[in-house]
Amino acid sequence: MKIAHIAPPWITIPPKNYGGTENVIYNIVEEQVAQGHDVTLFAPGDAHTSAKLVSFFPHSLIDAGVPWQAHLKAFYHIYKSIEYIKEHHFDIVHSHLSSSADMYTFPLMQQLSTPHVSTLHSRFPFDRVQEWTGDADMYFFEWMRQVPMIAISENSRAEVNLPLNFAGVVHHGLPMQQFKPTVRRPENFLVWLGRFVPEKGAHHAITLAKSAGLPLILAGTIDQHVQTSIDYYDEIIKPQLNGHDIKYIGPVNTREKIDLLSRARVFLNPIEWEEPFGMVMIEAMSVGCPVISFARGAAPEVVAHGKSGYLVDNLQEMRRAIDQIDQLDRAMVREHVEENFSARVMVEKYVRIYQHIRTAQVMKSASIKRPVVDTLVARVPHQSKATSPLLPAVEPMATPNYSLSFLPQQSREIDPEMLQ
Repeated sequence: MKIAHIAPPWITIPPKNYGGTENVIYNIVEEQVAQGHDVTLFAPGDAHTSAKLVSFFPHSLIDAGVPWQAHLKAFYHIYKSIEYIKEHHFDIVHSHLSSSADMYTFPLMQQLSTPHVSTLHSRFPFDRVQEWTGDADMYFFEWMRQVPMIAISENSRAEVNLPLNFAGVVHHGLPMQQFKPTVRRPENFLVWLGRFVPEKGAHHAITLAKSAGLPLILAGTIDQHVQTSIDYYDEIIKPQLNGHDIKYIGPVNTREKIDLLSRARVFLNPIEWEEPFGMVMIEAMSVGCPVISFARGAAPEVVAHGKSGYLVDNLQEMRRAIDQIDQLDRAMVREHVEENFSARVMVEKYVRIYQHIRTAQVMKSASIKRPVVDTLVARVPHQSKATSPLLPAVEPMATPNYSLSFLPQQSREIDPEMLQ
């Protein structure tokens, strides 16, 4: 299939350190290319991909210092991507709804005849800036309700009490050839990895480590564009760091993350929100590191309780689960991801949904065209060969049914190298 992916332009693909949605897009695209699909990725010029890359500016917005609230360049990226798609043939367009600027995709896609599907990576509302929340989401439903949506978990779909058209659920997946344990035996420390925001629960991980008398390594990002993230780290986390038992090692790239999780005894996931998926959980389990998570959000779909980790309801249960973690077989923990959360499994599910959407659109188009043709034929008066000499009978002329791809198109590809 010829597949177009419109990626959010904020974080590099693949991300240099933290970037859940961007990691997912990278994994989808690379696996689709590996499975023989013709894939085009619309992303800033600093993306690295095996697919064809189409870019309209050289650097991802966060790396370029653009704050999340500044949407103009993001709008330009989406507009130009759709303009390019209109001038070229694709079987399916796959967009990714992760932050508020991605909402522009839906009205801009309305005039596009190519089938379109969108993955819901985050939670509503999208009309929000830090602590402020608006009501613009409801206005965008005019366009969103027509687009087949893909949820990343059953929990994520159930959380949406809105008139959306869900086409299915596809869990995230990992390239298992890349995510392999780096050590035979883990070390005796706990690990937490993610964004430093209260709902990710790093402060709970610190409390648990102190209670268990075990070292804790924190890794991840402090979002300098979000004041809540800065305040949370400075006021709650930083005062508890001592550089020995509780230490923060900064952001980690993929290679460093794989090694850190391989060496950790257990990954703690004491989340305080209904997380739509939780990519780091499958990253940990893929290298054999078991997960202990609060049973919130998608965690019950991701963690096999008693096999790949433990699901708990409070800190007391999480503390007891730490003592039981060595009862789990790390090879079985990895096997759970291979069977359920590999990139191969993920892409096969996506492609089945693509095919279903294309078939449905063809059938819908055919059902619309037939009544129109019948109506036009019915309106043409019957003309016999004995017509007036002034209006002689005319034999109907057969006209070829040209597809849009044969019509004159004005296209212009932008070379990322020219933008450097």
